Amino acid sequence: MKRFKNIYITALSTTLLLGACNKQLDLKPHQSIEQSVAILTEQDVRITLTGAYNRAGLSDLYGGGAYLYPDLLATQTVISWHGTYQQLTQMSNQAIPIDNSFINATWLDAYEVINQANNVLANLDKVSAGNKDEIEGEARFLRGMTYFDMARLFGRAWNDGDPNTNLAVPIVLTPTTVISASSYVTRSTVAQVYQQAITDLTTAEAKLPESNSYLANKYSAAAILARLYLQQGDYAKALNEASGVIESGKFQLNVNYADEFPYPNQNAVHVDNTDEDIFAIQVTDQQGVNSLNTYYASKTDGGRGDIHVDDSFLASFEAGDDRANIIQYDDPADNTTTLRCHKFDNAVGNVHIVRLAEMYLIRAECNFRLGSAIGNTPVNDINVIRERAKLDDLATVTLDQILNERVHELFFEGGFFLHDAKRLNSPSNPVTIGALPATSPKLVFPIPKQELNANPKLVQNPGYGS
Repeated sequence: MKRFKNIYITALSTTLLLGACNKQLDLKPHQSIEQSVAILTEQDVRITLTGAYNRAGLSDLYGGGAYLYPDLLATQTVISWHGTYQQLTQMSNQAIPIDNSFINATWLDAYEVINQANNVLANLDKVSAGNKDEIEGEARFLRGMTYFDMARLFGRAWNDGDPNTNLAVPIVLTPTTVISASSYVTRSTVAQVYQQAITDLTTAEAKLPESNSYLANKYSAAAILARLYLQQGDYAKALNEASGVIESGKFQLNVNYADEFPYPNQNAVHVDNTDEDIFAIQVTDQQGVNSLNTYYASKTDGGRGDIHVDDSFLASFEAGDDRANIIQYDDPADNTTTLRCHKFDNAVGNVHIVRLAEMYLIRAECNFRLGSAIGNTPVNDINVIRERAKLDDLATVTLDQILNERVHELFFEGGFFLHDAKRLNSPSNPVTIGALPATSPKLVFPIPKQELNANPKLVQNPGYGS
């Protein structure tokens, strides 16, 4: 297990890090403080970067919501929703209105991350030469990952129509220090937002160190790039990034599948990243919320228990698949027979953003599609995953088997039920998600009503009212 430094991401202001230099607060009582006043030293830049990590970990973004919400849209045959939050029920019903508060929070949290990252990048001249690359790399990693997920959530899939004309989200690359006419920006296309994410992530990969405690490192950027290129269907580039992470030797699969989701049999006990984690959001009892715990875990394990797993999904695992053991009926002490996913039982468990098993699955799929064997053969990579799951090796492998292993390895972790269904949809292989075709506009998040009211240059997604 990697050594986890005793420095956790602490809560900071949602403004532009006013606390970075508090001596000016009584002099300029405005809505914001000028960037030149607020960020003066390298320490101020680092505080701002810490703020970006903090905002990324909020519950509606990488604290879990960015992965939970797309899964709620796409898992009608896998899970059932039993919660009382109307806005989450709307997602499960595939009928999201434009004033959904959870969607609005995801948008706001994402742009807070982006704005904090922009403030860091705009003040790199305050950073010493020896630290500049690392700080720039971390800011670009956070911004690039966020733009990628915003494009997937608020824009049509890469393969759904023309990404050069389909709209995603606004690209903002400079700090917003005061609201003015220049703050009103239009939505960029899906292709433009993907390209911005690629630019940020490739720069981050080049500038970040190989090891960086629990913070982003070069392999974090490479792993998200592998995920992005796979979503685009750029299998050669996805293969290259995923294989580079695997061949680095910096990460190892845990011996047992359940070891990736440690639960120390008591609530509020933080556990360090495992050797399999390429990047994870840190959650502690002092700060942070794991939204996946909130909704998947029972009350006994610190959650609400709103999500139940369907028996048919459990039945889809092969006999003897150790991964199925993490889906169990509640403890008899709960006096219920509810079937639950126990990946997220630790109330202060880290949110696993990307882990090594996904890289094996990406490399296997890409090699299979390309007819290559870079790094390893597809069947050998799949057998690495199967052996950890206590399953017999396969002699040969098909694409359907690779995709099946992906479902049974990564379920509920990354919004993959929605994102994979969309990327696998084609005229020759039409995919249905719940009651809707994969190309339905109802499977794209609406632009929040609050944003439309605030920015006259924004337009709503098709299928939604203004």
